[in-house]
Amino acid sequence: MFDAVRNNKRIVQVFLALITLPFAFWGVDSYVRSAGPGNDVASVGESKISLQQFQQSWREQMDRARQQMGPSFRQETFDTPEMRLAVANSLVDQRLLLLEANKGRLGVSNALLVEIISTMPSLQVDGKFSKARYEAALAAQGMSPEQFEARLRQDMIMQQLVGAIGDTGIVSSVSAEMMLRIQSEERQVAEIRITPEQFAGEIKLEADAAKKFYDENQKQFQTPELVRAEYVVLSLDGLLSQVAVSDAEVKAWYEAHLSRYQQQEERRASHILITLAAGASDTEKAKAKAKAEEVLKDVQKNPTKFAELARQHSQDPGSAANGGDLGFFGRGMMVKPFEEAVFKQKQGELSGLVQSDFGFHIIKVTGIKEGKQKKLDEVRAEIEGELKRQGAQKRYAEAAEAFTNMVYEQSDSLAPVVEKFKLKLQQSPLLPRQVPQQALASLGPLGNEKLLAALFTEDAVKNKRNTDTVEVAQNTLVAARVLEHKPASVRPFESVRADIETMLKAKEATALAKKKGEERLAELKGGQDKINWALVKNVSRLQGKQVTAPALQAIFRADVSKLPAYTGVELPNNGGYALYKIMAVKPLATVDADKRRVLQRDYENMTAQEDFTAYLTGLRQRYKVEINKAVLESKER
Repeated sequence: MFDAVRNNKRIVQVFLALITLPFAFWGVDSYVRSAGPGNDVASVGESKISLQQFQQSWREQMDRARQQMGPSFRQETFDTPEMRLAVANSLVDQRLLLLEANKGRLGVSNALLVEIISTMPSLQVDGKFSKARYEAALAAQGMSPEQFEARLRQDMIMQQLVGAIGDTGIVSSVSAEMMLRIQSEERQVAEIRITPEQFAGEIKLEADAAKKFYDENQKQFQTPELVRAEYVVLSLDGLLSQVAVSDAEVKAWYEAHLSRYQQQEERRASHILITLAAGASDTEKAKAKAKAEEVLKDVQKNPTKFAELARQHSQDPGSAANGGDLGFFGRGMMVKPFEEAVFKQKQGELSGLVQSDFGFHIIKVTGIKEGKQKKLDEVRAEIEGELKRQGAQKRYAEAAEAFTNMVYEQSDSLAPVVEKFKLKLQQSPLLPRQVPQQALASLGPLGNEKLLAALFTEDAVKNKRNTDTVEVAQNTLVAARVLEHKPASVRPFESVRADIETMLKAKEATALAKKKGEERLAELKGGQDKINWALVKNVSRLQGKQVTAPALQAIFRADVSKLPAYTGVELPNNGGYALYKIMAVKPLATVDADKRRVLQRDYENMTAQEDFTAYLTGLRQRYKVEINKAVLESKER
């Protein structure tokens, strides 16, 4: 089953993208059990998706987006009914797959789980699995090894099911070749453009045309409403500088967490591996063991030639070329029989045959790094940083509610919170009510749609009260008050007259260019070709960048049963009108096998994705899915 997953990774990724908005993984057993009545987010047959599960999934979604987008992340753009429904549907889809996998008794062995984890590039150092990096990565995510391995096991179980469906996406080579021929067909065209500039001298505006347009389109000439604000920021990072850590605190932490700063013993070893396939017969096992025993005799006779013999006999592709050298590693990084043998040997000592899931090993220990306790001075900076962050987190948790209350209760000034929490009072430039999404990040802490909206309320503008406190990022609160307000106004007509006249003339010229182009096209189709054509080019659906997208569509929609054929298209962005003369049609002469395979694979992916979507739709009908939108939209969620 996992061969299908390994061989169809791209298909699997496409499917998983449909169902894996970041969400929590829960035990399959917990999926089958009911989570209790009341405020469930959804039901999938007899199984329930609880509000707690949805909330955890939602938090993970927000955290993932926040990490990916950095300062440009705006929670309010994600906290929408559509996004909440998308997360709920993702949980439903995952639940459906896991219920089906559980029904089909799909599972993952411990050996396969170890293999997958040990070969993850992000958990390797110098090409080898690093237990330290593994533990650090999990700690950064707030997860234990057991939690991560449970997640991974479920992901792999789900991929078994997904991989099986992926095998259904089949497109014949004949169909792929036909599509390749269609996409590769070339049409030789000549082009001529009728541009608006050609008609500039013919445009005569009515005397009142500009004024009439101005009066009918006042909103286009309105300057935005603006405010200038002062604001304060209470953040976890800002409180770090206010936290002091004593030497005594650092020492006490160190002594309470000695095991954390224990550098484990590491050993360096080389090996010669004679591989043995999983599920090998007794005859194959005996043959592999006999070969390993022969190699062991050679090694015992010539122990100094271990590296040479490893290059000659070892079947481990990762280490044979290096004389069998595996580098330094600690406990928990190798399969158990191998590890036990290495940590029992003395430096320079040879092992006998050691059998593992991979085959028969001959091992030589080439180096030993004794375990040791890191000294306090070596880790002082690390401990100080951690204690400061803990102190800042505690202060922030205590200050956040008081900050919010004070901003509200003493709404005529920000001075009280500045003084109490030792914050900096900052001022903004003039800010418009509406800021483009891509420009929000440039406003720093004020680049938050909810906060900007609060600055333009009557309470803030007329009554000069503080805005409510707004969480603009994780562990970051901002409150502001208006210093200056400029209402929206319409620019005087005389200041925009010239721009209006230029725009109206361009519009008229574009209309004349289109009219002239359509008249010329009608003449061409009627047999009157008196045009001095230029810009001859060959275009295809695969190589169509020489013309605009609308032009490419027009060229390949044209009837070419009789040549020359003619077509025309209005160009975007007031570009005028383009006429095309199709002079020749060149079908694909020979089919490139590699291109056909690539196209075939792409169409197989598309077909398989459609099958997968249909499969999920069928599961929803079979299990009777219901989503409680009232719970999703509740403010108490």
